Amino acid sequence: MTAVTGAPRRALDLRVTGVVQGVGFRPFVHRLAQRHGLAGWVRNASGDVRIWIEGAPDALEAFAKDLEGEAPPLARIARVERARETPRGLAEFFILESRAESGRRQAIPPDVALCAACEAELFDPANRRYRYPFITCTDCGPRFTVIEAMPYDRAATSMSAFQQCPACLAEYGDPGNRRHHSQTNSCPACGPTVWLERGGQRVGKGDDAIAAAARALQAGAIVAVRGLGGFHLAVDATNDVAVRRLRERKHRYGKPFAVMVRTVAAARAVAEVGDAEAVLLESRERPIVLVTPRPGGAVAPAVAPGLGALGVVLAYTPLHHLLLEGAGRPLVMTSGNRSDEPIAIGNDEARHRLEGVADLFLLHDREITARYDDSVVRLARGHPLFLRRARGYAPLPLALPVAAPAALVAVGPHLKNTFTLAQGAEAYVSQHVGDLESLETLEHFRSALAAYRRLFHVEPAVVARDLHPGYLSSRIARELAGAERRVVPVQHHHAHIAAVLGEWGRTAPAVGLAFDGTGYGTDGAVWGAEVLACDLRGYRRVAHLRYAPLPGGDLAARHPWRAALGYASLDGDPRAFARALADVSQREREVAERQIRERVNAPLASSMGRLFDAAAAVLGVCRGPVYEGEAGMRLEALAGRRAAAPLPVPVRETADGWELDPVPLLVALGERVARGAEVTDLSARLHESVAAAAADVAERAAAREGLGVVALGGGCFQNARLLEACVTRLESRGLEVLVPRRLPPNDGAVSYGQAAVAAAILAAEE
Repeated sequence: MTAVTGAPRRALDLRVTGVVQGVGFRPFVHRLAQRHGLAGWVRNASGDVRIWIEGAPDALEAFAKDLEGEAPPLARIARVERARETPRGLAEFFILESRAESGRRQAIPPDVALCAACEAELFDPANRRYRYPFITCTDCGPRFTVIEAMPYDRAATSMSAFQQCPACLAEYGDPGNRRHHSQTNSCPACGPTVWLERGGQRVGKGDDAIAAAARALQAGAIVAVRGLGGFHLAVDATNDVAVRRLRERKHRYGKPFAVMVRTVAAARAVAEVGDAEAVLLESRERPIVLVTPRPGGAVAPAVAPGLGALGVVLAYTPLHHLLLEGAGRPLVMTSGNRSDEPIAIGNDEARHRLEGVADLFLLHDREITARYDDSVVRLARGHPLFLRRARGYAPLPLALPVAAPAALVAVGPHLKNTFTLAQGAEAYVSQHVGDLESLETLEHFRSALAAYRRLFHVEPAVVARDLHPGYLSSRIARELAGAERRVVPVQHHHAHIAAVLGEWGRTAPAVGLAFDGTGYGTDGAVWGAEVLACDLRGYRRVAHLRYAPLPGGDLAARHPWRAALGYASLDGDPRAFARALADVSQREREVAERQIRERVNAPLASSMGRLFDAAAAVLGVCRGPVYEGEAGMRLEALAGRRAAAPLPVPVRETADGWELDPVPLLVALGERVARGAEVTDLSARLHESVAAAAADVAERAAAREGLGVVALGGGCFQNARLLEACVTRLESRGLEVLVPRRLPPNDGAVSYGQAAVAAAILAAEE
């Protein structure tokens, strides 16, 4: 390119920050400069993209405008800094080598789904990448799961193991090609390969391997498939026997499986998919979306037993597309692990950990640098609500409303763990780590945290943790802190509300409704249905559910009859709890009753999650054993969208606020179901009763504290019926309601809440 001569020339030095590496930004800048007849250069740096641009003043202004207005689809520009400079007389525009800069950090793009252009090439017999399972370009494919270091160049990714062939190199160097500077560019001649193994022996390679895997799935086999961020276990979603076999081998006896299909049309064949759900399904993030199963659909009953929602995800890698096209049916696509273990990522790891689970292994040789589960979302009040934030979204940064004066790490909770690294006003919330209940998950936590510290150049000086001294995350915090780092303990439910306030950028006080299963309370009891008056720095508990004993402690989360027995021990009519205890052996009941009497392994709890468990037992919906949250999910499915009038939940004033007494509600439910009332109607009344009581006490707290904002956080607000009922009632009383949007309401947001609290406390001390 030759620069324009004879006209006045100016120059600009631009710094572009945001998600601008790994998204085709440099090739875009190159094309834009050529279009406007400008000279200069562009390079990746550790903290941004640097651009030197010079030429005619009008062309410079047009370039700067188009830089933000026409950025690549995966780019997210946060800021463009401009400095006027003296032209250097450059005649061409170049892409320069990346430059590492000490102490600076750069947002890392998440993995995104196969783009439409690559999908078309994948199924085009005339294309040289026809049926190539690793087809990608600057607009799609792996990012976070192949990056080893920043700045983003091929040498700093796991694709460095594959040297591009002349044809791929020609595309890589062609500014007019959409694979210009695509760091994951490859083809069948030079890129990763796929093969199939059975019993440790290779039984197919390339397209033959994929075709053989598809035939095995049609025959009912379980196939371990190496994907972007780890392995999936795949099985025919229409084969109930095969799905049950997968449940047995994976030791996942109740939790629902997700189903993968290729298109929205295929999704609509198995579920009720509205326009908003279709937008989510087809988004480049490709989350699992909870939708309503279609009556009489082809999906086997064992996929999501007893639930009113089905998780559906569209294929997001070329390998998925090829496998689904070959199988010709929807496939269960669940995490490649045994229950309570992290997802497997390496071939040898999968062979070892999934032996006896998978019949065949569909493997490839592109190494995975980060474990990366699928994200899960649902719609509530017309907006996406995260249930799990991982692939497609993490590790994009979130802003902190109060900048942290010192770098910090928040280690998160015990269940549904994430961690957060924060420096200044930026918080990097990790992908879903999982429940910290195994050595494998603990190792996953440590390796992921080490990777984040390396990638984002954050060396924390402060550690934030949960109040619970016995959590594994608290032990990790003590290890990280040592003798040098300060530790900031944060109460679990304060962190929930702080997470909601933080993502909305709020620092002013608000009323918080924190409804979940369990959290360590400052009085030593189990909290879980808390009304707080709080800001980021502190809180006061102004209301809660009446305490009830939980015989067996954590066992009550898996055996709802135990939660019901705890409430029955207060002052409830025993006849109302008869159905809850109908299948319990005399010995089990006597042991539990003795635990309650003697206060042995029967902690007092104000848990909303356990209240829903007790209600499920009282209504005979499920008494146990169940997975945590199953009772609430079944009750939500039964309630549906039925209109219902609330039942009374007395609110008593106490010395420090109010206490909601759910015992009359449970008694009323038990009496009505005994008289033959429909469980569906009673479940709807349960939801409306809780929402009405919550709105009443929140309104009282807001009036007394002089506040007009209510924030909703905690895992119980994954229940869309409960969330919508609470929001509707609160808004009708003139209150502004904040609900989670960019993070889940569940414990996946706690680490960000801990970081927001710690940052605010540190800033106040400055």
